[in-house]
Amino acid sequence: ARDLHGTLYAKICPSETPEGQSTSLVKNLALMAEITTEDIDKEKIKAQLEEMGVSLKNKGKVGVYIDGEYVGNYEDGYELFKKLVRLRRDGLLSSSINFHFRDYINEFNINTTKGRIRHPYIVVENGKPLLNTNILKRIKEGKMRWEHLVKTGIVEYLDAEEEENALIAKSMDEVNEKHTHVEIEPSSIFGAVAGLLPYPEYNSSPRLTMASSMLKQSLGLYASNYNLRFDTKGYVMYYPQKPIASTAVYDALKLEKRAAGQNFVVAVMSYRGWNMADAVVINKSAIDRGLGRAVMFKTYQTEEAQYPGGYTDKITVPTHKVIGYKGEEAYQALDEDGVAKVEAEVKEGDVIIGKISPPRFMEELSIFGIVDEKMRDTSVQLKEGEHGRVDKVIITSGSSGNKLIKVRVRMNKIPEIGDKFSSRHGQKGVIGMVLPQEDMPFTKDGIVPDLIINPHAIPSRMTAGHLLEMLGVKWASITGNTVDATPFSGDRLEKFTKELKELGFDEWGEEEMYDGITGQKIKVKIFVGVIYYERLHHLVSNKIHSRTRGPVQLLTAQPTEGRSREGGLRFGEMERDTLIGHGAVAAIRDRLLENSDKANIYVCRDCGAFAYYDYQKETLICPVCKSTNIGEVEMPYSFKLLLEEIKSLHIYPRLLVGKKGEEDE
Repeated sequence: ARDLHGTLYAKICPSETPEGQSTSLVKNLALMAEITTEDIDKEKIKAQLEEMGVSLKNKGKVGVYIDGEYVGNYEDGYELFKKLVRLRRDGLLSSSINFHFRDYINEFNINTTKGRIRHPYIVVENGKPLLNTNILKRIKEGKMRWEHLVKTGIVEYLDAEEEENALIAKSMDEVNEKHTHVEIEPSSIFGAVAGLLPYPEYNSSPRLTMASSMLKQSLGLYASNYNLRFDTKGYVMYYPQKPIASTAVYDALKLEKRAAGQNFVVAVMSYRGWNMADAVVINKSAIDRGLGRAVMFKTYQTEEAQYPGGYTDKITVPTHKVIGYKGEEAYQALDEDGVAKVEAEVKEGDVIIGKISPPRFMEELSIFGIVDEKMRDTSVQLKEGEHGRVDKVIITSGSSGNKLIKVRVRMNKIPEIGDKFSSRHGQKGVIGMVLPQEDMPFTKDGIVPDLIINPHAIPSRMTAGHLLEMLGVKWASITGNTVDATPFSGDRLEKFTKELKELGFDEWGEEEMYDGITGQKIKVKIFVGVIYYERLHHLVSNKIHSRTRGPVQLLTAQPTEGRSREGGLRFGEMERDTLIGHGAVAAIRDRLLENSDKANIYVCRDCGAFAYYDYQKETLICPVCKSTNIGEVEMPYSFKLLLEEIKSLHIYPRLLVGKKGEEDE
C-alpha cells in the first residue's frame, strides 16, 4: 500500500506525502492526472464491436473483454487496437475508454470503469506530434480549449494499462517514427505542491518530501479575503515577494500574486559557533526593515448557552459579586456590552469577552424558598504568552439561535531566536542568533547577508539544487532577470557560471568577506548568493512553555499535559534511565515523586489495607479489620491508583507497614 508502483508514473506525485506514520498512505495526484467518473454504456460498445467482427462465433485467437466480461473473439489484437483508438480519436467512442492488448496471452481488454487514474499525452502520428504551431496559436487566441484537444484526438488520456501499448517520448526533441505519444510537460509527474519546488532533480528525494510539507507550512497570503474572515488562526506576511527563481507550475497557478516567502541574501559559512547544526544567524537590521515579519490573526468566540430551568449565560462585564472574579484590571479592554473594544491593546490574562454563567449545581432552597444564585465568571481570556490588539468584533447568532460573539485579535510576529525558516529544498533552519548588521560579516563590496547557514547542511543532504538556486538568483539579481527553475528543462549551471564570470564576479559565486566584529579579512572565500526562503508557522512564541506550579489531573494527581493546560514537562522513560545509569537517586525521587504525585496514604499496620478517617469517631480506622493501628505511607498517587485497579480484578494487595526509619532485615 505504501509502495509507489512504476505504473503510477505521472499519476501520483512521487514526492508529496506526509512524514511519519501515514507516509505513503496519504498520496497526492500528479498535476495533470485525472480520475475517470463517466458512466459508459457498455451495450453501445458491444454493438460497435459486433460491427467490427468481434463475436462469440468468431474463431479468432484473441479473447476480447469489457471490464473483465468476455464478449467474443477477434483475429488480430493489434488491428483491433488501432481501429478502436481511431474511433476514440474521431469522437465515435468516449475519451474515458481505454484499451490494452496483451499479446503474450492474446487478451484484449476494454476498460470503462470509474476510478482509473489517467494522464494526458500529445498524440504522435507518423513521427510528428499532432499539436503544432497553428493549434498553439489558436489556443493562445482563446479559439481552442482543452476539451477540444481531447475530443479531436490531439491529446488523449491513457491509463496504466494502455500505456503498456504506447511508446512515449519525454520531450518533442526525442520524437521519432516509433513513438505513439509525447509528454506535454515533463515536470507534470509532480503534484501541485512539489511542482513549485525549483530544481528538484538536483536534490535527494527525502528532501523533496520535506520541502513539499514545509511549503504548505509557509506564511504568506493564505486567502485574499483574510480581512473579512474569522479563522481560528491565520498568518499573513507583511512583505511577501515573488521568487526570482520559479517554475512553470508556479507561473501557471499564478502564485506570484499569493507569494509565501522572501528572497534572502545568504552566506554559507560557520560564524562564531552561532549557526551550529541547523541553527542560522539572521541580520537584525534586515528584520527591522521587515524581513520575515508577519501578523497572526486569532479568533476567540463564545455563545450565550441556555440551560434547563430557564437559566442562561449572559455576555456582560462581570462584577465582584460573581464567583471567580478576576480583578478590575483584567476587564479593562471590555466595552459596556462586555465585548472588547476594537484596537484595544490586550495581553496575557486579559478578558476579551465578558461572560457570566449559572452555577454548575443548584443550591438548596433557603428558609423562604428562594435560591440565592451566585453566577460564576466564564469569560474568554487571552492565553499564556499572547499579546496584541483587538482587530475585529462580530456579534451574530449561532446555529441554535443563541447570541454568538467572535473577537479577532491581531498579533505581530517579528522573527526571533527559535523561529523556523526553510528554503524550497528542504533545508530548514532555526534562528540561533540575531546579530546587528555591524557584527555581521560583509563582502568587499559592502554586501551584508540576511542569513548565514552552516556549510555542513549541504554535503550529506545532497541538496545541490539549493546551491544552484543561490548561484542562479545571484546572476538574476545583478542583471535584472528571472530564473527558470522548472524541473528537467530550466536554466542550467553553465549559463550562470559563464555570465557571472563575464560580469566580473567569481564564476562559482564565492566572495572575499570580512569579519564584522574584528574587521579582519576571512582567510577563505565564502559562497554568497540569493535564495527564496519561507518563514514557517512554527513560531517559538506559540510554543515556549515552562511551569513551576500548576493544575494536576483528577484521576492520577499528576501534572496535566500540554501548554494549553498549563501542564508540566514530561520526564519520560529514557530520561529516567539516564538518571538510573548515573545513580542519581535523589534526582529521580525529586522528578518522579516530590514534583509529581507525592501522596501520604493511611495504611493499616495489622492487615495492610488502606485506612480512612472516621469523622464521627474522630479517628483513623481500617475498613477491613476495624483496627486503629494505622501508619502513614509516602507513595506516588499513581501507585495507589494501580492498587485500586488491581482490586477490580478481585485481587486484594496488602502493604507491610513498618515504623518510620526502620529497615527490613
